[in-house]
Amino acid sequence: MKDKRPKYKKIIDAAVVIIAENGYHAAQVSKIAKQAGVADGTIYLYFKNKEDILISLFKEKMGLHVEKILHKLEGKQTASEKLYTLVENHFAQFVQDPHYAIVTQLELRQTNRELRQKINQVLKSYLNVIDDIIEHGRMTNEFRQDLDLRIARQMIFGVVDEIATTWVMNDQKYNLLDLVPPVYELLMNGFGKRN
Repeated sequence: MKDKRPKYKKIIDAAVVIIAENGYHAAQVSKIAKQAGVADGTIYLYFKNKEDILISLFKEKMGLHVEKILHKLEGKQTASEKLYTLVENHFAQFVQDPHYAIVTQLELRQTNRELRQKINQVLKSYLNVIDDIIEHGRMTNEFRQDLDLRIARQMIFGVVDEIATTWVMNDQKYNLLDLVPPVYELLMNGFGKRN
């Protein structure tokens, strides 16, 4: 996490658990404080309110996720390798942190327009990674030249997002990582050059 203060990290981690277990609206700041092992008032030294906690945890966790993906993409030469790595890491993040999966896939889907806009701002860095993979694939002729960047981005993000949501809604009863190869194949069949 960018903010190395131990209490800040504890509060973020506690918020993930409490929001996942209780839902955003029922997640009281006092419960988050108790889970983090800090006084209620300490929360307000770091965050304005519960909404600020939600946005901050998404920023921190998504920031770490993007950093991990960028690190893993460094050694990959082809767009297809990069796409596989992206899908694999998207799912692996949720498998490694099931509480965060619940928060991301269920609780961040708020109807509050202002909150949605803040979430979209955070997502931009992740969507930029997807754009870079698509551009690389078009540049190297791995992907079709007529591939529309916006549609391809929506396809990639939409597919991995929907599959992750279904996994969460099914109480994470199956291995999400088993779905990496078929998802990758489906996307590659759509993006690959036509014969």
